[in-house]
Amino acid sequence: MPLELYVFPPSPRSFKVLAAASYLELDHETCVVDLAKGEHRRPDYADINPNRKVPGLKENGFCLWEANAILQYLAMKRPESGLLPSDPAGRAQVAQWQFWDLAHWEPACTPLIFQRFIKPLFDLGEPDPAEIERGLEAFAGIAPVLDDQLGRSRFLAGQAPTIADFSVGPILNLSEMIGLPLDEYPNIRRWHEALTELPGWKQAMVSPPSNPAPA
Repeated sequence: MPLELYVFPPSPRSFKVLAAASYLELDHETCVVDLAKGEHRRPDYADINPNRKVPGLKENGFCLWEANAILQYLAMKRPESGLLPSDPAGRAQVAQWQFWDLAHWEPACTPLIFQRFIKPLFDLGEPDPAEIERGLEAFAGIAPVLDDQLGRSRFLAGQAPTIADFSVGPILNLSEMIGLPLDEYPNIRRWHEALTELPGWKQAMVSPPSNPAPA
């Protein structure tokens, strides 16, 4: 059985694993879990991801969830790619940015994603200006950390891409839609442009299911 990736495009978390699998040229099947239709609530899907979220991975009876863990698993299938360094310092630096993604980056961007992307996608009402302002303040507080690092190296963990980039970068695919002020952070903008030129990145940018309705 081929590698199965259970995703809901264009969710940034789903994009992470789709882009990495394409970059690594791994034979895989893209299995869309339509959140709008409640497919994540199916009992059989809970066997793949008990949190009933996306993404999920299944391969020969082995199931894995959490996007950043899936990224590590995929990278270990192609150690020669360098997406997951073999030396302790390099691997720790990648882990550092994956943890930063979950502890700081995603929480800072989530208010803007929800108000300007999720709400229109699922017809959940008008954006809340107070929440948008909160998101912009959170982004302004954390973006300089990322911009400073990218002023030191081409990619997050050095001069070559790693799964750190695949962990943090996908949210920027929504930057125009959610109104991230990237003009203030030229290193982040330059980095995202470089990411979009990576093999597999553009191929993973697919549209969501048509005519979504609230789940």
